Amino acid sequence: MHTVMPTLFISHGAPTFAIEPGLAGRSLGELGQELPRPRAILVISPHWMTNATIRVGASAAPRTIHDFGGFPDALYRLDYPAPGHPQLAEQACALLAEAGWRAQVDTQRGLDHGAWVPLLHLYPQADIPVVQVSLPMPITPAGAWRLGQALQPLRDQEVLIIGSDSLTHNLYEFRGGQGPAAGYVTAFAHWTAERLTAADLDSLLDYRRQAPHAERAHPSEEHLLPLFIALGAAGNRYAMRLIEGGVSYGVLAMDSYLFANTPQHERHAA
Repeated sequence: MHTVMPTLFISHGAPTFAIEPGLAGRSLGELGQELPRPRAILVISPHWMTNATIRVGASAAPRTIHDFGGFPDALYRLDYPAPGHPQLAEQACALLAEAGWRAQVDTQRGLDHGAWVPLLHLYPQADIPVVQVSLPMPITPAGAWRLGQALQPLRDQEVLIIGSDSLTHNLYEFRGGQGPAAGYVTAFAHWTAERLTAADLDSLLDYRRQAPHAERAHPSEEHLLPLFIALGAAGNRYAMRLIEGGVSYGVLAMDSYLFANTPQHERHAA
């Protein structure tokens, strides 16, 4: 039976998520056991931003990048030795170019923590090829959605497309210890889940004006843009599933979302 892979938006929170899995890590581990095994993974995170031109990692053995400082030594000893997939990287570039994006392969780039930290929980064996794609800046939510649309055909080839970052990301209010979730964090997360369930794309793309506390939840937009990429790759007909992750450090909402075509949607599309 032909498998159309779902798409994922994963909240990876702080780098310490790698060694403090909590509810979100456990949920991702269970999800990795449940999903059809992908032939490859394509992941986008804002920890690799490029100016206008999209770059696509094409290393056959991408290195694990520890792109953070001041954290416990255990984090720097972690490695995620997944293979790369140069052929998929070339194919992704071709699809992006066909959709009007400037794109080129990068044979030197490894996997930043926005890619390998959530994958450490989702696929801990690191035995599935991974290709990382940069986030071109500047880009709007609508532009990010179109970028996801351009990559959508890869789902038919058993490629799991992941947008990775954080449902809320206000580090100005970051608290070192774990504590209760800030009210604006839960309000923003609830609104987002409601709009995704309703497939209300217009409101989602206009979240900056419509979502409660949007500018407080995201003082800058780049950390939510991977959500729109995952949503664009999901297509116009999808079923959303909330993967609950709780709230880390009081301000980082750790919920993730799975977008899948139900059998009814697949028959309609056919």
